[in-house]
Amino acid sequence: MSPPQDPEDEQGGGDPPGDLRSVLVTSVLNLEPLDEDLFRGTHYWVPSTERLFGGQIVGQALVAAAKSVSEDVHVHSLHCYFVRTGDPKVPVLYQVERTRTGASFSVRFVKAVQHGRPIFICQASFQKAQPSPVQHQFSMPAVPPPEEVVGREDFIDQFLRDPELQERYRVGLNRIAAQEVPIEIKVVNPSTPSQLKKMEPKQMFWVRARGYIGEGDMKMHCCVAAYISDFAFLGTAMLPHHWKYKVGFMVSLDHSMWFHAPFRADHWMLYECESPWAGKRDSQEPIASQHRNSRHLDGGSRGLVHGRLWRQDGVLAVSCAQEGVIRVKPWDSTSKL
Repeated sequence: MSPPQDPEDEQGGGDPPGDLRSVLVTSVLNLEPLDEDLFRGTHYWVPSTERLFGGQIVGQALVAAAKSVSEDVHVHSLHCYFVRTGDPKVPVLYQVERTRTGASFSVRFVKAVQHGRPIFICQASFQKAQPSPVQHQFSMPAVPPPEEVVGREDFIDQFLRDPELQERYRVGLNRIAAQEVPIEIKVVNPSTPSQLKKMEPKQMFWVRARGYIGEGDMKMHCCVAAYISDFAFLGTAMLPHHWKYKVGFMVSLDHSMWFHAPFRADHWMLYECESPWAGKRDSQEPIASQHRNSRHLDGGSRGLVHGRLWRQDGVLAVSCAQEGVIRVKPWDSTSKL
């Protein structure tokens, strides 16, 4: 069920040496068992926000949940809430509750705890493989294959070489380029600096885990996909607005995933992201009044994003959804008075 391999993906028999194993498996998503259904995570990638990366918490929580179910069931959905900001300086404890173990479906509740308080909660459902006569899916977008798309580092370098690139974008791109992430990204049809004012809330990029994971346990590929799914996801909602506003605060509120078909997270997959809505709705304020006051968007908006992870052979492997808080400030310093 795996997509066609790139030549660089092909491996000999057996697992490769340890230094070729994906860091997502050996470190980032590795949990220390403390007791039955109790685990501790200690290795964290901290982005420039200096907060814990939400995708890592989702991935580690799914690792903890998967350790409490039998080998013949696989995750089909998870629904999460981020309830407090994570502290990157202390470990996270994951407590698993075996809500239900049935003949076909099993449900697990996971709570991530720091300083004695929950920072994250997750409900994951697992299912035994069963045949279904009812099958359909959307068609995968027609895009260039990953071999024909420039990598993240080259893409950023091309932007930075543009003499007309505004300084505010240059600073942000340099900050992104300095981050070392355990996944590879290739942006499909990237915008040029002159197109930044006309962007839609949509983006697509090829993505895969760095290093080798192998066929192994499908549960681990799902956990890696959970990590990948949160990368640059909520930022899709800001694409039409970057030219006018700078982000002062952006965090995920919730995150949901549905797993449809087997896949390899260390093979290229197309991540199709779109934001159908962003805004702020006050239930006691008429909609017409909201439009008149839309210049106060910086008070605290929410953004909704949807995503699809496609195997390279066109099979829809995973669907995602997320809502988050986005607080922005205008780039210009014009007084509001």
